[in-house]
Amino acid sequence: MSEGSPEQRLSVVIIGAGPAGLTAAHDLTLAGHDVTVLERDGEYVGGISKTVRRNGYHFDIGGHRFFSKAQEVEDFWRRILPDDFLDRPRKSRIFYKGQLFSYPLKPMDALTKLGLFESIRCVASYGLVRLKPNPDPRNFEEWVTNQFGRRLFSIFFKTYTEKVWGMKCTEISADWAAQRIKGLSMSKAILNALYTPKAKNRGEVIKTLLDSFRYPRRGPGMMWERAAELVAERGGRVVMDRTVTACIHDGESGRWRIWAEDGAGAAHSYEADHVISSMAMRELVAALDPAPAPEMRAAADALRYRDFLVVALVINEREQFDDNWIYIHEPHVKVGRIQNFASWSPEMVPEAGRNCYGLEYFCFEGDSLWDSEDADLVDLARRELVTLGLARAEDILDGHVVRQEKAYPVYDEAYQENVDRVRAGIETGYPNLHLVGRNGMHKYNNQDHAIMTAMLTVQNILAGEPLYDVWQVNQDAEYHEAGEAGAETGLGATGERMVPRRVSSS
Repeated sequence: MSEGSPEQRLSVVIIGAGPAGLTAAHDLTLAGHDVTVLERDGEYVGGISKTVRRNGYHFDIGGHRFFSKAQEVEDFWRRILPDDFLDRPRKSRIFYKGQLFSYPLKPMDALTKLGLFESIRCVASYGLVRLKPNPDPRNFEEWVTNQFGRRLFSIFFKTYTEKVWGMKCTEISADWAAQRIKGLSMSKAILNALYTPKAKNRGEVIKTLLDSFRYPRRGPGMMWERAAELVAERGGRVVMDRTVTACIHDGESGRWRIWAEDGAGAAHSYEADHVISSMAMRELVAALDPAPAPEMRAAADALRYRDFLVVALVINEREQFDDNWIYIHEPHVKVGRIQNFASWSPEMVPEAGRNCYGLEYFCFEGDSLWDSEDADLVDLARRELVTLGLARAEDILDGHVVRQEKAYPVYDEAYQENVDRVRAGIETGYPNLHLVGRNGMHKYNNQDHAIMTAMLTVQNILAGEPLYDVWQVNQDAEYHEAGEAGAETGLGATGERMVPRRVSSS
């Protein structure tokens, strides 16, 4: 079914106007179907890929490089924003003991800046782990130590990772390391420093080692604001300020009724043949009716999320660093990462001679950092930026705080078992309910992975059968940005985590 004729026209409610939700809405309205997107935010679409605006300054919430090995995703981006992409230099470094170290790690750079004694310790530590590697690393610490040695793990991974997740590295599943930095190791970094093959004719290059990316000139929110406009132009609806409270499935008719509240507490209902959900899995399960089995509800309740906030400081530009961002590995400050918005795009900063830094703080919703007054958070960010030597106090002119709930699904030791239990319960007990995106699937998907889950879900809906296993997106492949943009074609192509194979017909 390629177009929605009157007798075939489907009604679909999509929960969440992030990359996955708006991609699904785009493709479904393009095929002529009736779509309603419900978004909790009252102002911005895009989810964590939104761009917040204050006084002409633009803030990217998390930093989003536009790169995908899936040709469908590359084509989708170009269709939405044909004339608004910039080619930007890629640069990020690690700030440690007052020095900036190349990231990905370049052995000669790191060892030179660490000094002779520390360098000997790092090399010896790496040699030891190569002599006797861990055959079955189960947590983040074991996985990274296997790749770089214990000493480099302690210096360049431990502090930052524990800031991000608020938990010990031994409590984080090795799955997270495998998704985020698979394909990198001390030996590969050394080989790359000595010789970088051309991706065109020398095989795959780990994307972390590539040096440019594309970026919308005024932030990723441009993409999703335009996508929402296209959905509306085709007759779809993107309804803001709607928090879903109940998802009720009628066993007799097979249809769904979705209830959502606006900011004033008024309830609104929507009916649909299908529901596509990118809301947090834990919250979705709590909203389901009929009520889930106790074991399914317990599994959902056990899922955890990490939140974060950005303090954007407007400063007089003194060119302290030109990176897109720097990772802060200093344990005596709370900030985890600092974005340089002008390095993402000059159009993010409207005034000559000024810049804007985004200081990222990782926290849990409801903890002391999250609940701090905005003025206190701006003051904290000012102090820490000066302490790090990255700005003068008199050059910091203004500050704004942006909070982002459920930014990261937590990969603890039990998460996969809990996700599997929820998935099985939904697939057997709730027909025509489809999970997509990062929080919808409780999977550390990047933007392009989230887009692909939505594209495949739409293909399944239009076909009336599960042609693709959406859960294979972002599985069992090299680093998430490996290789050349658009290198994989065809929704059924194999060999890259974001383009899963078709479900077997046998």
